[in-house]
Amino acid sequence: MEMNREKLCTSKADVSSDSAYHCSACHDDEEWSSMSRGRAKSRSLSASPALGSTKEFRRTRSLHGPCPVTTFGPKACMLQNPKTIMHIQDPASQRLTWNKPPKSVLVIKKIRDASLLQPFKELCVYLTEENNMIVYVEKKVLEDPAIANDDNFGPVKKKFCTFREDYDDISNQIDFIICLGGDGTLLYASSLFQGSVPPVMAFHLGSLGFLTPFNFENFQSQVTQVIEGNAALVLRSRLKVKVVKEHREKMTVQNGIEENGVVPTNIEKEVGKQIMQYQVLNEVVVDRGPSSYLSNVDVFLDGHLITTVQGDGVIVSTPTGSTAYAAAAGASMIHPNVPAIMITPICPHSLSFRPIVVPAGVELKIMLSPDARNTAWVSFDGRKRQEICHGDSISITTSCYPLPSICFRDPVSDWFESLAECLHWNVRKKQNNFAVEEEEF
Repeated sequence: MEMNREKLCTSKADVSSDSAYHCSACHDDEEWSSMSRGRAKSRSLSASPALGSTKEFRRTRSLHGPCPVTTFGPKACMLQNPKTIMHIQDPASQRLTWNKPPKSVLVIKKIRDASLLQPFKELCVYLTEENNMIVYVEKKVLEDPAIANDDNFGPVKKKFCTFREDYDDISNQIDFIICLGGDGTLLYASSLFQGSVPPVMAFHLGSLGFLTPFNFENFQSQVTQVIEGNAALVLRSRLKVKVVKEHREKMTVQNGIEENGVVPTNIEKEVGKQIMQYQVLNEVVVDRGPSSYLSNVDVFLDGHLITTVQGDGVIVSTPTGSTAYAAAAGASMIHPNVPAIMITPICPHSLSFRPIVVPAGVELKIMLSPDARNTAWVSFDGRKRQEICHGDSISITTSCYPLPSICFRDPVSDWFESLAECLHWNVRKKQNNFAVEEEEF
């Protein structure tokens, strides 16, 4: 069924009185009121162009890495612990708790994977019948013939609330998220929430599973433990990205004649700026696209030119993204709790250009160099790929809204286990020891 209005209104009424966290360092009063939980539901889930926006691009200013916000979605928050080390919270103290019992859950299933149909059905039956929860599912998931033609699953499917990406806003309706699939499902879940993200529980049912620590065999007890609260959390910082494009449109010239006597049919005229904002979990990639020329882009840090990237491109990644594309390009791997932004060149035209790590909260800006031979292309977590021309700019800083990922054990153990199991980090054949010779008496 389409977005059940009664359920949406009921869920919205439950959270309308909740007091949202107000970070004075990141928002002014006008900006915060426009993003409060009582905002209109017509806003798209993904980033949409904002023409003529005049709001200042504010960045995170906090010593409490990676982010000062401690509320996630309508009901989840971090369990308060006064113990801090050098104003940075101890990762072992990051625990999930609930202000109110969770009632709604978003289930995200990997598309076009028949092996996930049975786990998906078992999970949905458990959530609806055993826990009496409101389950949100993307509409295209239910269009799978194996689900649509299953008569036994019909009664459960009728209880679902469905939504469509880029059309329906469910950001205020979800208490927590369950992902079934690989790392891509977690990235997709992040893209659906451009503000506060509910806690995410990710089951490893994909090919890699670096970001998905849970196994599905004992999902009932694991989901119950999360619903009861007090689970370990790792806050995966995201990047707030603003793309400013010099908007031009072609128009016919009525009384224009060139020197050769030919009337030009179209010219480009600047008519304003187009501004788009995104929340990125892994990385922002700027590359040369289909051009045969090297990319040539300038990188600014807090308004100062720090370098010009000449090569195949540059990767600006979070600590979570450091184990993805950046690691393949030769960067170091950073634990998600480290407040940092990594800058990694892609095949640079200089052997001394090594990856660097800058503090979280600085503002980076990437623009085409004035003497660049060609345009560049940018993508955000592999999505929304678009061309960048001269005069366009990409501003990047640490987002105020991290993705709270629920841990199987704790943030440190889960990360090192993923390094060993998924990336085979430092896996080698051990060196033989010397044989112990018996002492002669």
